[in-house]
Amino acid sequence: MSAPRAKVFEYEVEVDRHGAVSIPGGSTIAVPADWTPDHLLLAALVRCSIASLDYHAKRAGHEMRAIGSARGTITRRESDGRYAFTGITLRIEAVLTPPAGDGLAQMLEKAQRDCFVGASLAIAPRYEWDVS
Repeated sequence: MSAPRAKVFEYEVEVDRHGAVSIPGGSTIAVPADWTPDHLLLAALVRCSIASLDYHAKRAGHEMRAIGSARGTITRRESDGRYAFTGITLRIEAVLTPPAGDGLAQMLEKAQRDCFVGASLAIAPRYEWDVS
């Protein structure tokens, strides 16, 4: 008996010479000049974390509204002397309807685990959840 095939998710984006980001055949966003790729990574991590929590909240029968922020530190790593994110902290504030009760801790654990962006980083982000 063979092992079940893993799902495969593929994404594609394009960046033009002016810095606009687009999805082939889809929408385009103009990225302001003061937004660095580092800011975009943090934004992707926040959006992914909120989407992951929303997915698990809906599976558990909740509606969710959330906002979030992230702060990252880039410095030279001791291990290889390269500059990289050495710390990232996310803060997510969410309201679940109805409230999650006893299942909240497990839902937050799944949300952290299942954010593909966070799982792809060399360091584990530190999450701060405020869920009511």
